[in-house]
Amino acid sequence: MTKLCILVGTTVGGYGGWAIGDALDLGFGWAFVLSGVGSVAGVYAGWKLAQKLAE
Repeated sequence: MTKLCILVGTTVGGYGGWAIGDALDLGFGWAFVLSGVGSVAGVYAGWKLAQKLAE
């Protein structure tokens, strides 16, 4: 369950970061960086969600 939550969190976070960079018209480089930041945040959020579900 943990790996699934992290996978979903990474996917959603990465897409969200990319969408924010694209919506603000920051260019490819910044959209890529924001996608990475969103992915890392998604890993953390997915991991915390998996811990909550395991309780």
